[in-house]
Amino acid sequence: MAKNIQAIRGMNDYLPEETAFWQRVEGTLKDVLASYGYSEIRLPIVEQTPLFQRAIGEVTDVVEKEMYSFADRNGDSLTLRPEGTAGCVRAGIEHGLLYNQEQRLWYVGPMFRYERPQKGRYRQFHQMGAEVFGQQGPDVDAELILLTARWWRALGIQEHVALELNSIGSLEARARYREALVAFLRQHEDRLDEDCRRRMHTNPMRVLDTKNPDIQALLNDAPVLTDYLDEDSQAHFSGLCELLDLAGIPYTVNPRLVRGLDYYNRTVFEWVTTRLGSQGTVCGGGRYDGLVEQLGGRATPAVGFAMGLERLVLLLVQAVNPDFAAAARVDAYLVAAGDGVQREALRLAEQLRDALPSLRLMTNYGGGSFKKQFGRADKHGARVALVLGESEAAAGQVVVKDLATGNQETLAQSDVAARLASILG
Repeated sequence: MAKNIQAIRGMNDYLPEETAFWQRVEGTLKDVLASYGYSEIRLPIVEQTPLFQRAIGEVTDVVEKEMYSFADRNGDSLTLRPEGTAGCVRAGIEHGLLYNQEQRLWYVGPMFRYERPQKGRYRQFHQMGAEVFGQQGPDVDAELILLTARWWRALGIQEHVALELNSIGSLEARARYREALVAFLRQHEDRLDEDCRRRMHTNPMRVLDTKNPDIQALLNDAPVLTDYLDEDSQAHFSGLCELLDLAGIPYTVNPRLVRGLDYYNRTVFEWVTTRLGSQGTVCGGGRYDGLVEQLGGRATPAVGFAMGLERLVLLLVQAVNPDFAAAARVDAYLVAAGDGVQREALRLAEQLRDALPSLRLMTNYGGGSFKKQFGRADKHGARVALVLGESEAAAGQVVVKDLATGNQETLAQSDVAARLASILG
């Protein structure tokens, strides 16, 4: 007997009962994006490897250890996208969307990183991201943060996420800070773990991201990035904080917040939670004003963010609101039994879908007793059962049963759509 083939570790199937609430979450997010005037862009899953090497940074963990790269039949190096911003910038340059223009774009889809799978962190994961090009003031940074805050309110999780902000300044400011930070770390190299010693020589600002509590305590005495900021970055950050204060968005300035990709400058932010253990970042982003030029386009200011949908779903369904996953998969179930009734049931179902386009209606096929069919209606979470037997079919009627209250009534088939609309609201 052949051995069963299973899914690759860290690349998960999402079954129908799970995709139902994924669709609800994604629908809510898309509605908010549309309300701010953002347009969807759809990007390839596979890109040329140099795109990510140039955009993300050669010495980042993503490029050094986590990318799924391979040679195609022509010998070109290709990579399954580990994030969405680089591809979005590439598409903007390629199709002439960026220079002297404003674009507000969003995307959603699978990303791929080779890392140890754990709760909320997978090798194939899904992100929704938004990017704005052509605006350099702090007001658009604020709008992106306000947009995400509206997401949390729409999903009912605003009490379970907190905003952290920082400014990492210009490239020149970071270079000055990096020298001071490396000098400090060298003085305490014997107290660093292996990962931080490696980062000290390749990407020292990532040491600030360490989860090691002993090194976090050591960093309390380290130089602070805000002391090295250029005047323009300080003014930009002050303007952003003022706008958030005006909008009533609470935040914490976290001087250790740097993000993990090399293209960021000035504003960086994260929405974090304490409800998911070590995987506490729900959404993060910031400015990347130099990336378009770095990838071959003309200098264009840009800012954006990305959010892992797996972590959002975990937070929403498992930690905050388990009832969110219990939404009915169908509104009504059509119970049909008797000689010649199935044909009439098929006709009636299409008539109801014409009258109520948003109705989620499932029709019973394959026969079965009334008891079994009502059991199927319960299994699919139906609110209403429509019962069509031989006598009802002959009289042009249907029994409408509200499964929540147990009330039932016999109606002419022409009146069923209006009654369903009343019951289902």
